[in-house]
Amino acid sequence: MKICDRGLRPSPLRGWMCGSARRELWGAAILLALVLAAPVHAQSFRQGVAAFQRQDYVTASRIFIPLAERGNAPAQTYLGFLFETGRGVPMNYSEAAMWYRRAAEQGDGRAQYSLGLLYDRGQGVPQDIVEASKWLNLSAAGAPPPVRESRARIRDAVTTKMTRGEIAQARLRALEWAPSREH
Repeated sequence: MKICDRGLRPSPLRGWMCGSARRELWGAAILLALVLAAPVHAQSFRQGVAAFQRQDYVTASRIFIPLAERGNAPAQTYLGFLFETGRGVPMNYSEAAMWYRRAAEQGDGRAQYSLGLLYDRGQGVPQDIVEASKWLNLSAAGAPPPVRESRARIRDAVTTKMTRGEIAQARLRALEWAPSREH
């Protein structure tokens, strides 16, 4: 009887599992670790939001930074806002754009909206109306109805500054975009 589907024999270096079985076991172990750690991260995130709401931005930034570094998109969005406005951290548009981009790439609509505005104004990123429109399109498309209307108005205001070719290019970029989780 073979150890794995490819018929590999066990060796002292490989252990008793083939590559695909080993990957599955590692995947299950990582998933279990995330599930067990999730309540801690969720509690920590709630504490960051509470600090933010009471305008204790220094505490909020201290809580959000490690979460954001581990790929938590909402924490990245909050951190982007803190850097954009200089609350609890030094104002730094480049840093804000970096955090917004990381969250936006994961599909966070608020980060997509904020990143789009930074591209429109050229703050922390080179001014790029097509990229601004792409992010504003994605943000409006994924927003709930009351928010969608206000985001669509801003998107439409940016669109008035664009040529037909730029509008088509922005829409194509938005259509080709797909969210990706950080590892």
